[in-house]
Amino acid sequence: MVGEVNGLKLKTVQKFTQDGHRIPVTGVKVDSVEGFQPGDLLKVTGWAKGKGFTGVVKRWGFKGGPKTHGQSDRQRSPGSIGQTTTPGRVYKGKKMPGRSGGQRVTLSGLVLMEINEKEKLFLISGLLPGPSSGNLIVKKSGEFKKFVPLMKLGETEIKKTEEEKAERLRKEKEAEEKLKEAQEVKEEKENAES
Repeated sequence: MVGEVNGLKLKTVQKFTQDGHRIPVTGVKVDSVEGFQPGDLLKVTGWAKGKGFTGVVKRWGFKGGPKTHGQSDRQRSPGSIGQTTTPGRVYKGKKMPGRSGGQRVTLSGLVLMEINEKEKLFLISGLLPGPSSGNLIVKKSGEFKKFVPLMKLGETEIKKTEEEKAERLRKEKEAEEKLKEAQEVKEEKENAES
């Protein structure tokens, strides 16, 4: 299928965009870079890290019982799981202890920031599911209209449009003129006093 490749997740690092924002970027080693370009919106599917058999506090974020009032052995237990005589049973899907993680996860709205064609490497904005060197499926889902590329290595100047440069120069000129006027007024006061 065009616009879909398999890849291996590499490490996540911090990078700067050309407008000066710092973003997390994850490297993905892919089979092919054909059909992709920087600024594409992506859907990335991976498998979350497995956490083994866990209790309700870790698995579902339950609060647990009180630490006082004689509850010495109830701090991480789920508490009551059923209702009263009606319905007289526990509903299916009740949040209970069990195997956590390891499920298939799809993240959408991620942006392809940069492509290294030589090494077949994608730099994708954000954090991706699964462990390092975990399998991923990368699908193209559109184009990001407000895409700003990453700053190149050794580049320190933040790129600005001609209008922003002109506006900055105008403000600097105004500030210099105000400073000159303030100095002239100060000199006149000093001359008048002496």
